[in-house]
Order: sequence, then C-alpha cells, then structure tokens
Amino acid sequence: MTRIFSFHGGIHPPENKRQSLGAPIKRAPLPARLILPLQQHLGKAATPMVEVGERVLKGQKIAEPTGHISAAIHAPSSGRVTYIGLQPVPHASGLESPCIVIETDGIDEWYQKNPIGDFRKVDKLKLIQHIRESGIAGLGGAGFPTDIKLNLSKDHIVNTLIINAAECEPYITADDALMRERPDEVITGIEIIARLLEPSKVLIGIEDNKPNAIKALRDVIRERQLPFELVVVPTRYPSGGEKQLIQLLTSIEVPSGSIPADVGIVCQNVGTAAAIYRAVVLGEPLISRIVTLTGFALGHRQNYEALIGTPFSVLLEAAEVDRTKMFRLVMGGPMMGISIEDDRIPVIKTTNCIIAATEEEMPPAPPAQPCIRCGMCEQVCPASLLPQQLYWFAKGREFEKARHHNLF
Repeated sequence: MTRIFSFHGGIHPPENKRQSLGAPIKRAPLPARLILPLQQHLGKAATPMVEVGERVLKGQKIAEPTGHISAAIHAPSSGRVTYIGLQPVPHASGLESPCIVIETDGIDEWYQKNPIGDFRKVDKLKLIQHIRESGIAGLGGAGFPTDIKLNLSKDHIVNTLIINAAECEPYITADDALMRERPDEVITGIEIIARLLEPSKVLIGIEDNKPNAIKALRDVIRERQLPFELVVVPTRYPSGGEKQLIQLLTSIEVPSGSIPADVGIVCQNVGTAAAIYRAVVLGEPLISRIVTLTGFALGHRQNYEALIGTPFSVLLEAAEVDRTKMFRLVMGGPMMGISIEDDRIPVIKTTNCIIAATEEEMPPAPPAQPCIRCGMCEQVCPASLLPQQLYWFAKGREFEKARHHNLF
C-alpha cells in the first residue's frame, strides 16, 4: 500500500462542490453556432483544412496539428462552415484569436468513426498516432497534447504512472461526476495509457471528499483485477497540482525547470483517460467534455456534457441563469480561474467549469493592505517560494533578483 507523503503549504478554502452534484450529467443543448479556436492546447495552433461554405460532419477533422506539439480539431456536429477568422476566445487577455465557425444543421450526422479494435494487440506507434489524430489534449487545465506524453524518448524510463483524480479546486466537480457515472471509461483509458508507457506501478490519486467516485473506481478495479492502486489523499488545495500530487504520492520533488518524466513519472488527468477510451474504443475524437455549471446566479447547478465550441451563453441559459443576480462570470475555479466579460466565448478542450456568481458569493476584492512581512504567504506557498520577497523585488523593479528567487 502506497504511503501518503506531504507537500509544503496549502490551504483549505470552502469547497462549494455539493451544489453541482445533486443531479447526473446532462447533455447540453446543440447550439446554433459552434466556435472552434485553432489554439485550444499548448504548442502551435492547428491549421484549418476546410473552407467557408463547406459542409462538415460530426467528428470530421477540420484543422490538423501544426508541428510536433499541437493538436487536431474536429467538428463537434454537422453543419456548414460560415466563417474562419478572429473571434473572442477564453483567454485572460480578452483578445480575439483565429477560429472556425460552424452553423449547425440540427442533423448531428456523424463522419465515419474509426475505432482501433483491441488496443492490447495494436502496435504502440499506431495507437499513439490514433490518439494524436483524435485531437486529445490534457483536460485537467494545461491542455498539453496527450500524444507527446505517451511517446517519450528512450532516455525517459517511466517507473510510475500517476492518474490525477484529485480535482482540488473549489466549485469544480466535472471529474467527480465523470468518475461516479463512467468509471469503466476512466479505467479502460488508464489501461490504454499503461499499455503505452508500461510503468512499474499505476497510482490513482484522489481526494477523500469524493466517496462515491472512490467507490465507483474501486469496484471496477476489483472486478477487473487490475494492478492499479487507488490512493486516497487528504483534501487540501492544491493537492491536484501536478508537482504537489507527485510529492504526495511518491515524496519525489520534481526539480525546478524539469518535467515529471525526468524523474520517471508521467501524470494524466482522469478526463484525459476517458477521452482516450472514447477515441480508441469508440472511434470518437475529442468533440465534447464535461463542464461544471455552478454559482448562485444559476437556477440549475449541475454538470453538462457540452460540445466543444458551445458558447457560454447557451450553457448559462440551459442552467437557468438569472442575469439580474449574476455579478461575476468565472471560467475555471475561484483560485485559478479567470473572470469573463463576454459570454459569447466558446467552451474549449480545457474548459472544466463556469461559475455564475452573485455579489454575495464573490464580492469585490477589498483594498490591498500593505505588506508587513508577516510570512503567512510563505507558510502556505505550495511551491516553497518567498512571495513577500518577490513582492518587494517587483515593487523595487529588481527583476533580476526576482528571477533568481524563482519568480517563473
């Protein structure tokens, strides 16, 4: 049994997760327009393969990866391409970005699906290429193209595969709902990842505030007699951070400037595992994801399976938003999310939560108080930094000193 370790700092903010777990995952409405940014992942933006006026089918590839680190994009529903150009996208900058816009026809007609068959008998490189062609990127937030993590160079020997099921951010329950309702998909996806990486051990790290998900996963693991270990860790933010979870489960600290693979570890999110299952077993590319709709300005708080490219406004209306009460709209959680001004922006591969908050729920920030070097920020910093020192270096424009204190 894996011993649980610890990491420096961390906090216990109010969870606010129960609100969105009272009902099962619901399919979101098919929007009249789908807006598909060409940059939904880390790396280079995808290159369009379609033209304005062209009819496309559900699951058809409409933009191909550009270079090594990139991800394909597929049509989430059938319809006609009406525009290729700049549109508002989910980004902290608020800037527009190149997108493909599809006017849906309501038929939802599928392109030819391409399941892989028995993944245990298929050549690894063919399996990895299939995952790349399916446009799968990390669904936990970073959006790193998944095929890159599964096709490591020979100097990277994977000892441990860690599946991140912690979902530590307040409000967000997309992964929790996925594990409760579709544990078979998650576990089969993990089997596919393990087949490619051949790790010595597979650890699934999950916080102890998800008892139903824990039971669902444990039942499937026992039923299939798989050598996966479900490790239940204490609830503490940010235990779901990649480096923090690695430290919790292995005591290994990933050095600054290194990646987990440098120390023999690969991390994947449970949502990514389920997406791999759908791509390999069902032949469905990444065209939808589970999104938590929550916040007290909504009349219906729950998780929705939404097509990639669905405007936020469509989801808010489906969740019975009261715009007179909505004071703040946040994409992501309250800790790492960003405030959104334009609800026309679309769901992308990394959109896991939309919070429509009232003023009482997320009031304006009070005026900043002067730093008195109390050290409380240092005590909770999960990266073991000296935030108060970084603050003074930044204020004094001593940027080189801030860099030496690991600002980045």
